[in-house]
Amino acid sequence: MITFRFRDFGEYLGTRQLGEKVREQLWPLIQGDEKVRLDFEGVDVVSNSFADECIAKMLLSISLDELKQRTTFSGLNDFARKNIALALKRRMEALAVA
Repeated sequence: MITFRFRDFGEYLGTRQLGEKVREQLWPLIQGDEKVRLDFEGVDVVSNSFADECIAKMLLSISLDELKQRTTFSGLNDFARKNIALALKRRMEALAVA
């Protein structure tokens, strides 16, 4: 298992621009053969915008089930967990309408 540490990008993950930068580094790992641990230890804030751009936008290329199979989350606080779940839900709803 590969560990991807979000703390390397800061304690506050708040912008779409940062989300895109992180996703560009994360995406090749997700496409690889090993499961990826998304480690949020030491991250205080994950905004909805960051969560959508970094994580939920991957649903444009793979299914939610596939994303779940390829990743596991660790170190999430309640605020970050809720924003990531909300971003995934909104992205799934948008894809269902499209």
